[in-house]
Amino acid sequence: MKLIVGLGNPGKQYEKTRHNIGFEVIDALSDRLNIPLNQGKFQGIYGVGHVQGEKVYLLKPLTYMNLSGESIAALMDYFQIEDEELVVIYDDLDLPVGKIRLRQKGSAGGHNGIKSTIAHLGTQEFNRIRVGIDRPPSGMKVPDYVLGRFSKEEQEILGEVILKCTNACEDWISKPFLHIMNEYNQ
Repeated sequence: MKLIVGLGNPGKQYEKTRHNIGFEVIDALSDRLNIPLNQGKFQGIYGVGHVQGEKVYLLKPLTYMNLSGESIAALMDYFQIEDEELVVIYDDLDLPVGKIRLRQKGSAGGHNGIKSTIAHLGTQEFNRIRVGIDRPPSGMKVPDYVLGRFSKEEQEILGEVILKCTNACEDWISKPFLHIMNEYNQ
């Protein structure tokens, strides 16, 4: 079993914002893997399908970012998904736009969605894909920046970033996460 979660905020006003890059990756995976997000439960919207002989769940928590762990833990408990069968995709201020970084464990690094996930799972040991959104310009507050939209130049890069993330997730379905890290962390 595999659970792929993209973090974001629900609602039209948050679509295509920096904080919602995880949702965009899940939407792309849903299309690519032909797993419709058609089930509403666990404070989220999710879909389930079979890919390469593996049962795969895709989840977009609808709890708002700061409570993402509630949705993730509820789905994992219900379907008895283990921590090592989870990958969480989210935005990262410490990486430039266009960069992704895969990790198997670590702290929240100030990200409230990851703080919530760690708190609800009771562990920092779960797979993640951090997607770079860069730091805000001088004088701009972080909340305003992450809830803002990407510039035209950044949007041109985003297609490649989303493709990298979907490729990494699809590869992970049949390969150990460590192999995927070695391939995509360059």
